[in-house]
Amino acid sequence: MSMYGKKQLHPKQYQYAMLPEDLLVFLNDQIPCRQAQIKQLASLLDPTISNPSVLILHGLVATAKSLTVKTTLESLLVPFAIVRSIECITARHLLERTIIACKDALGKIDDGEAAQQLSSYDGRCESLSSLTVQLERILRLKSKFILVFDGIDRQREAPSTLLPALARLGEIIPKLTVVFIVTAPRPRFLHLAGVPYLHFTPYDRTECLFILSQSPLSIFASTSSDHDLTEELILERQEDDAWLWSRFCGAVWDSLGRGAARDIVSLRNVCQSLWVPFVQPIREGLSGTREFSKLLVRNRYLFQAESALSDRIVSLASTTSITKKAIKKDSHELPYCTCYILIAAYLASYNPARQDQTFFMKAHERKRRKKGGGTAKGRPSKHRKIQRKLLGPQAFIMERMLAIFHAIVPYPVPGGMGDLMGQIATLASSKMLVKTSATADVLDAGTKWRVNIGWEYVQVIARTIGFEVEGFLAE
Repeated sequence: MSMYGKKQLHPKQYQYAMLPEDLLVFLNDQIPCRQAQIKQLASLLDPTISNPSVLILHGLVATAKSLTVKTTLESLLVPFAIVRSIECITARHLLERTIIACKDALGKIDDGEAAQQLSSYDGRCESLSSLTVQLERILRLKSKFILVFDGIDRQREAPSTLLPALARLGEIIPKLTVVFIVTAPRPRFLHLAGVPYLHFTPYDRTECLFILSQSPLSIFASTSSDHDLTEELILERQEDDAWLWSRFCGAVWDSLGRGAARDIVSLRNVCQSLWVPFVQPIREGLSGTREFSKLLVRNRYLFQAESALSDRIVSLASTTSITKKAIKKDSHELPYCTCYILIAAYLASYNPARQDQTFFMKAHERKRRKKGGGTAKGRPSKHRKIQRKLLGPQAFIMERMLAIFHAIVPYPVPGGMGDLMGQIATLASSKMLVKTSATADVLDAGTKWRVNIGWEYVQVIARTIGFEVEGFLAE
């Protein structure tokens, strides 16, 4: 036990915990840029030494946590089971899936009487105590078993005692080691001391480009005449694909990936969506395969727009001409969340505050019920009403605009409140939002603001992100 409360292997144990050199090379080829994590995981879960009762693997999204665990355990020849919390609806569903996963994992290696005993378990499990009893019966003939809970921090309808109770399964069952795969663990969220942690660091620029270069895309589209190509021509095309693809991925990282596609999956999706329009001049015979600078200047609009960062049904190649026309000097290219901030500011300026519950609360009943049943009839208005979008914008407080923003945005904001406040300050500096109160703090929740854009501009922004702004505007 170290002075910081985390378990460490004895130096004499490393010689038994290290993987063979040929197996380590194989794992590094399967999971590039994760050599340190593979060695540490193999040292902690090696079946020839004593293993910790619980192990926590943490890291950001798309850092090869699940793949590393599965591949390493398969190489160690240790019986294991992986339970994915994303596939479990409730906590009871998670417990029952755990029993079934352990039974299936042991059923692949057991036969005879042991297999018949495993078939007697129906998978029903209503509580954590029942899970403990069934696991003890299932694993009583095994010397070692690894139980992996993937994404346990995102388990739906999980009680506060679920994770600490699962972490103590390894103490109750000596043959069991529990592994948790989480994104960002809270301090002492298992209420245990001496728990080993293994961090999967995010990929940097060099590692991302190395991983993407392992599977380059082809410059030319595959046709039926490709079978008639000579071997030399095929090798030359593969070299051109690898040469151009690596430099293209570097340009995408420097322009878009560094700020908006930090994980390897998002960066790969952006590169795949921009690749076809980028190499289109080569397919048309306007540029050569090694003229990267010429292609970069010719297709610079691909790296200036942010349309590739959002998911779409229509391919980017079919909207290339539209993208070229949309990027003009007098137009604004706004980020995704900034568009929703402007729409929320417009709705806060032109909608009365008393109707916010009607438009932005799902549980609100819009129709007033009269005492005898049915819908009450509204009184006829004596004055002619004017559409609110034809009137001037009214002042609103910052807190109300943020409430409307969180009600209309379909996805969670990745940057948190700090990123939102930075975008609001940018809109204020560009005069799209105007402060009307005399408070000293610009970003105070009680500061009054007024939107400084018109209805036509809001319509253009709403169409860009696919938002029906007309349904949230008061008449």
